[in-house]
Amino acid sequence: MNQRDSILNGKTALGIELGSTRIKGVLIDLSGKVLAVGIHDWENSFIDNIWTYSIEEIHRGLRGCYRSLCDEVKKKYGLTLKRIGSIGVSAMMHGYMALDKEGNQIAPFQTWRNTNTQEAADELTELFQFNIPLRWSIAHLYQRILDQEEHVKRLAYVSTLSGYIHWKLTGEKVIGVGDAAGMFPIDSDICDYDEQMVQKFDALIEKYEYGWKLRDIFPKVLVAGEKAGSLTKEGAVFLDESGNLEAGIPLCPPEGDAGTGMTATNSVALGTGNVSAGTSTFAMIVLEKQLSKVYREIDMVTTPSGFPCAMSHANNGTSDLNAWVSLFGEFAKLMGYQVDIGELFEKLYRNSLEGDSDCGGLLAYGYYSGENITMINEGRLAFLRTPESHFNLANFMKAHLYTSLGAVKMGLDILMEEEKVKVNRIIGHGGFFKTKGVGQRYLAAAVGAPVTVMDTASEGGAWGIALLAAYLINKKKDEKLENYLENRIFGELSGETVIPYEQDKKGFDVFMARYKAGLEIEKKAIEVMKW
Repeated sequence: MNQRDSILNGKTALGIELGSTRIKGVLIDLSGKVLAVGIHDWENSFIDNIWTYSIEEIHRGLRGCYRSLCDEVKKKYGLTLKRIGSIGVSAMMHGYMALDKEGNQIAPFQTWRNTNTQEAADELTELFQFNIPLRWSIAHLYQRILDQEEHVKRLAYVSTLSGYIHWKLTGEKVIGVGDAAGMFPIDSDICDYDEQMVQKFDALIEKYEYGWKLRDIFPKVLVAGEKAGSLTKEGAVFLDESGNLEAGIPLCPPEGDAGTGMTATNSVALGTGNVSAGTSTFAMIVLEKQLSKVYREIDMVTTPSGFPCAMSHANNGTSDLNAWVSLFGEFAKLMGYQVDIGELFEKLYRNSLEGDSDCGGLLAYGYYSGENITMINEGRLAFLRTPESHFNLANFMKAHLYTSLGAVKMGLDILMEEEKVKVNRIIGHGGFFKTKGVGQRYLAAAVGAPVTVMDTASEGGAWGIALLAAYLINKKKDEKLENYLENRIFGELSGETVIPYEQDKKGFDVFMARYKAGLEIEKKAIEVMKW
């Protein structure tokens, strides 16, 4: 079946992912081939000390992305998109979306970027003897309780952004196990919230007499391959304002960007790992068993199938790097040159390869927000050098590329050095790897292992959730997700693997020693920079 026929006959899957700076929709055929892409760019706001997106921005952005996708289908194939085989929704993990019984939002949406939950996260970690990161939904919920916010007694539903959008499309209050693992600890044996911890939480808040328990307000947990509802008539109009989209389309469980990243890199099997590097940076390694003890720097989550997975999650990635590239673009325009932003990124990234392996003594922190791994609870951006530093453009760019991996490397070092976790392969994906052979080389130096970037890496998590949607309607009986991906999707895909250079590894280690020492500067900056 050719591509046009696939679209006409609904032999397709659509994945939509709401990322930090871009909402992306990817339409694929059932072999995983990309047919069309839709894009809507957006950015979070810092309002009343909260990183957030308004509900209007969320709705407008989702529709804008879908409209962009439909426009591309019309342009490429001369078709109006009406029938889709299956749909999946994903979004940045964690955070806090709170609704009352009428479905109205009753508190500002809090993204993963917020670190205003330290008290709650610390108390819950002690109660559960399980690391509860600051950005997890349960930490946000309990902090709202500790702060005695009025809306808590009116709660009827708390979910992540993906769970909220899925509910708008289907009316179903469900969530994929991978995204659920960013809300509350998961028992991988049953692929559900850990019941003992649920009971501990319910007992903890009993004195407040809210009239609800945790399972009353949290979504039901589903695993990949389970049907999570169908697109309602109201959901179809909500997504497609033109009214062309048909209702009744099955949806897979909504997932977080960690789970879709694992799927998009074929990293859902035991012993595999991936690093997603973009606005935030996180590394995921699928484990055979739980870690030996609690580490505040490491999150324990799951794959979309429920396997335990260790996550080193850095809130900050390339945002500051992107800002510097934009500044260079402004300079080029000032000098009378019209520069394509993609070309500018590529030239600056490639020029960084000419820099010293340790960045010439330059140091940077791209902390737009607090950073949980380094225990820095507010964002302060810094670029630092000594009079003896080798200050040139190549080292400047390399320092900002290195620091995009700095915090996540600290978490990976715990897994590999203290827990002796073995990884068969690391797959890189995200904007950090868009310039071939640059970010990939630096990640190889950081992890001291070969790094592969697939040819499909640029499609990212939107492609990953599209694959999960395709798996829902195209899997064979009892076919596991890891087998489906390995044999039916990735078998014919190609990629490029980079082996770490010894000199790069040594240089990165020197840079990291400075990075760790310089964290005291970040702490002082929080204390001093109050403007």
